[in-house]
Amino acid sequence: MTDARLAFPVTERACPLDPPREYARLRLERPVSQVDLPSGQWAWLLTRHQDVRAVLDDPRFSSDMSRPGFPNLYAKPVEPVLKGTFIRMDGEEHAHYRRMLTGEFSVKRVEAMRPAVEAVVDGCLDRIETSGSPAELVRDLALPVPSRVICGMLGVPHEDHGTFGGYLQTLFDAKSDREQIGAAKTGLAAYLDRLVADKEREPGDDLISRLVTEQVLPGRLSRQELITISWMLLAAGHETTAHMIGLGVLTLLEHPDQLAAAKADPKLMACAVEELLRHQTVMQLGMTRVAVADAVVGGQLIRAGEGVIALLAMANRDGEVFPDADRFDIRRGARNHVAFGYGPHQCLGHTLARLELQVAFTRLFERFPGLRLATPVERIPFRYDAIVYGVQELPVTW
Repeated sequence: MTDARLAFPVTERACPLDPPREYARLRLERPVSQVDLPSGQWAWLLTRHQDVRAVLDDPRFSSDMSRPGFPNLYAKPVEPVLKGTFIRMDGEEHAHYRRMLTGEFSVKRVEAMRPAVEAVVDGCLDRIETSGSPAELVRDLALPVPSRVICGMLGVPHEDHGTFGGYLQTLFDAKSDREQIGAAKTGLAAYLDRLVADKEREPGDDLISRLVTEQVLPGRLSRQELITISWMLLAAGHETTAHMIGLGVLTLLEHPDQLAAAKADPKLMACAVEELLRHQTVMQLGMTRVAVADAVVGGQLIRAGEGVIALLAMANRDGEVFPDADRFDIRRGARNHVAFGYGPHQCLGHTLARLELQVAFTRLFERFPGLRLATPVERIPFRYDAIVYGVQELPVTW
């Protein structure tokens, strides 16, 4: 291997269901490696499971994008972070905001949402069945399921689900242009502002109402912070789950033996979801940090002010942790994957995401046991250059 730095990110894949080979080569030859970024910066790229977990759990690595040296993965400057965006905070400041939401995503509360999630999925499948074969699963299932689930969680009135979901679909659709995205952002921000105002006047049994009553009215949280937190929950929870549904269905269809096993034993579906999360980690750009103090990671000194990219997808393909890691095996029992991150910033909604995935896959293949692709896999468009990997469209028939 030469000393030339790899240009990150790599968007070309030999196989769309496997990460770029360049990353696998780095993990074998130089697992902590300098890479060049579109912004003109360079950063350390971590590709081993143990190194990724170490950095994500180490307070010497900050999530604060305003710190000098924080890696910018884009060619243009990053927009300033709004107050209340606690995923970009550290330490007690981060913990303070996170504690406000922890109870909303507890195992008990999420399990209580199961009937509502099942109703959302069944409603989508009813519409697919009524429309008839073929169907486009990204549009008809993957995008609307997390949209409608988050609507219910936030307390969006049922009559507004279509408008709200339309904004989200525009924001997260790879085919949307800049003007459409701008209009959707403006519309959604205005809607959230009105929604919070409505909850202040007449609170209900939903997340925004509880935050208004317990945090905003006592003065612990501002209205703008609550709106920002709502934005963050939408961005963090909608797109990743949506594309995990689409990519997960495709992966199961491409592994008919594994799909048959999951159909034969419904208890295996939870295991299948964990293996899908490991094998098809949609956060293809990983998680970014900047060192605030010198630290040694994987034998490499990383100095204060140097940026780091923890490549989750490659950590989840690390053969030292997952034997024969490139093989898709729903019986693997891969709960120690890092698809949701690791440490203090691990995805707050991972329990809800798991529930949505389990229900979506189980109900889909129960309703349409003969489901199959309606087009050759070679013709399916993938989101190669997106922050969140997945399929743009998934035509199926039955």
